[in-house]
Amino acid sequence: MTRTALFAPFEIIEGDRKKGLVLVADHARRDLPEEYGSLGLPASEFERHIAYDIGVATVTRRLAALLGVPAVMANFSRLLIDPNRGEDDPTLIRQLYDGTIVPGNYPMTETERSRRLDGFYRPYHDAVGSMIASAAAESGHAPFIFSVHSFTPQMQGRKRPWHVGVLWDSDPRAALPLLEMLREDPIFVVGDNEPYDGALRGDTMFRHAIVNGFAHALIEIRQDLIADEESAAEWAERLAPILEAINAMPDIHEVKQFGSRTGPVRQGEQPWSI
Repeated sequence: MTRTALFAPFEIIEGDRKKGLVLVADHARRDLPEEYGSLGLPASEFERHIAYDIGVATVTRRLAALLGVPAVMANFSRLLIDPNRGEDDPTLIRQLYDGTIVPGNYPMTETERSRRLDGFYRPYHDAVGSMIASAAAESGHAPFIFSVHSFTPQMQGRKRPWHVGVLWDSDPRAALPLLEMLREDPIFVVGDNEPYDGALRGDTMFRHAIVNGFAHALIEIRQDLIADEESAAEWAERLAPILEAINAMPDIHEVKQFGSRTGPVRQGEQPWSI
């Protein structure tokens, strides 16, 4: 875990925005601003999935380099505040996570909650929104948004059989081809909305893709498969031609409203549109 007095809530990886493909990584880092110490946790907890998505930073950086496209990564641990949750989600700031009590998150005053929203969560989402708007403007069409995550091989005592999963809500344009191409390799067990359901109101894909009618998909790679630099790079190399193929599909860059399984969607919830 890295500590720095000057803490940037996000990192921009530059790429060719004219390609109309933007990568996002909500849980790539486990860092905390200096003033938060360790949230009262031992260092060992920051080696676990509760602090970040293991392997995702390497996968995202390598994918961005291979594809020549931009990416936005959150620089803070999900234990501080989870950028892949809606602002009203009860798991936005966790006080208990996979058996670990987070002392620095309890009690949580409204003042402190607002401080984390204003200092970290909202600047990250502003950066994601700005990058997507820029990609739309420079490419001249709706961008394809791809979110990179990883999941722990075991959760609450249960082993997870999937090697990789694709999470999606109601827009099938990117998710179904992604599932199909991943399943072409018979050695992989590929989950469709596993190990989580992709319909999560207020999450990053809802906020930046669904409400705007932009094609998108979220991938979950099992963490033991990308835990070291070499294996993470291999997964990026596996995904790069798949994403290139999807990005070239004719309807990927159209604005289409598919709605959400979570309920009604209001268009224009973002302050910008193409």
